[in-house]
Amino acid sequence: MKKHPNTSRSASYIDKRQKRKNTIILSILIPIMIIILGAAIYAAKLYATAQKTIDDSYHELDRSKEVVVDPIKETTSILIMGIDDTEERDLGSARTDSLIYLTIDPNNHEVNMVSIPRDTYTPIMYQGEYVREDKINAAYGKGEEQATIETVEELLDVPIHYYVTFDFEAFLKIIDALGGIEMDVPIAFSEQNSDGKMNQITLEEGYQTLNGEEALALARTRKIDNDVMRGERQQLLIQAIVKKALSAGSISKYTDVIEAVGSNMRTDLTFNEMLGIAQTGLEGSYAFNSYTFEWTDFMLDGASMVELYPDSVDFVSHRFRVALGLDSLDERDADDYEFETNGLTNYAY
Repeated sequence: MKKHPNTSRSASYIDKRQKRKNTIILSILIPIMIIILGAAIYAAKLYATAQKTIDDSYHELDRSKEVVVDPIKETTSILIMGIDDTEERDLGSARTDSLIYLTIDPNNHEVNMVSIPRDTYTPIMYQGEYVREDKINAAYGKGEEQATIETVEELLDVPIHYYVTFDFEAFLKIIDALGGIEMDVPIAFSEQNSDGKMNQITLEEGYQTLNGEEALALARTRKIDNDVMRGERQQLLIQAIVKKALSAGSISKYTDVIEAVGSNMRTDLTFNEMLGIAQTGLEGSYAFNSYTFEWTDFMLDGASMVELYPDSVDFVSHRFRVALGLDSLDERDADDYEFETNGLTNYAY
């Protein structure tokens, strides 16, 4: 298959992307936290606190098709939406900063996930109707979760059973609630903080404990290597968060973690449904498989857009449809595609 390198990004476009508040790690963290929080509920007897938190976050959508899936027995799909909104419980940001589509297979204990670039140029759908072609993050401005779900379903040709919307504060609060995470910083550097103020966070080289702001700086910076290495650092950060959350010393901090998640979340998962997913995690570790799209960028009316290559979309869509039992395995699954990431993005806890 032909490899499509992303060589057309302009310097200004890279700089623009560097300044965005990066919520990719936050979004990928959510399925992991669902499992961890389930363990917390039982280990620390936080059932009542967790139930109230999730109940307060519940927000049902007017879906045209009823969701009929048992998360305990069947593969379930969830769309994670990262919103940069610092007002607690006021998820009114006009656009999504990150989108993660994932499936959770309770039988094979496997989570598959893919990040959808926020500038992806695609048809925007709302209430079953075509609206216009635009960046995919514009769907939220048209009809919040409803429009975003319909747009992603149209793009990937997959069903979305549930959604979870998180604001930017959750990532920082979760790490701070855990008392920080341990990371090996490869080189000394300075980076902007979560408010976008430049050179506010300075990290020294070496193994150290990072708070939420410092972890975010390490996750987002492009000053110390490149986008490929940056992605690997994000995977290491996720693993560090999970390792810290599962450590015995963190049990007493789970109340703060649950409150950090819940006060910055909106979802149509009920407490019992989320608990059911969590219970499957107690029965055995989950393997996490991450996919990426091949893409390039282009300018349209002075704005930078992302084009996902059709063969890449087709491959990723097929893999998720196989996970959901909608497609059968075929010759594509035997080929050595470069869409599928390896190494650090395939791990288990």
